[in-house]
Amino acid sequence: MAERRFQRYDEGPDAAFYAVPRFVTHIDDAAIGAVADLYEELGVGGAVLDLMSSWVSHLRRRPERLTVLGMNAEELAANPMATERVVHDLNVDPTLSFADDSFDAVLCCVSIDYLVDPVRVLAEVARVLRPGAPVVVTFSNRCFPTKAVRAWLETDDAGHCALVVDHLARAGGFTPARVERRTPSGRYAGDPLFSVVAEKASAT
Repeated sequence: MAERRFQRYDEGPDAAFYAVPRFVTHIDDAAIGAVADLYEELGVGGAVLDLMSSWVSHLRRRPERLTVLGMNAEELAANPMATERVVHDLNVDPTLSFADDSFDAVLCCVSIDYLVDPVRVLAEVARVLRPGAPVVVTFSNRCFPTKAVRAWLETDDAGHCALVVDHLARAGGFTPARVERRTPSGRYAGDPLFSVVAEKASAT
């Protein structure tokens, strides 16, 4: 059984929960724009892996190769930028079926809170990234609460940032993570958008 903090209220099969496609966005337009701005600033391009993806990857420009990995085949098929689509449940098998050092960036947008073994998944991310390439984790305060892990539900925005930083540190193979709030704060500012970015450490 998973460690308590990585349990969910709904431990039913994720494949059943995500069987019906959801052609919606899970953050507001300003937060979506903040994700796209971040990708632009980081120069995301080349061979890109979008983890836990759906019908949109929030990139403004199509990279040379975009592999989208997610739970719903219909959603992935509708992603206009994708060049490769992989249906895979990371909570059943955290292994990524890609060669070592094969991606120039790995993205994970508003999904890190659903992983029951995020450290193993991020260790796999480190394996498939090329040295110096970034992993870009973005998130807000929205989620499917029955499928988010307890550790996520039991803390606040600052705690979410600290949790992702800890996941990356435990996974190993990354430079120190950088945390940033990408949207304005304030009562009426809309969905908050946070980023945690690290690069694959170069071999010594």
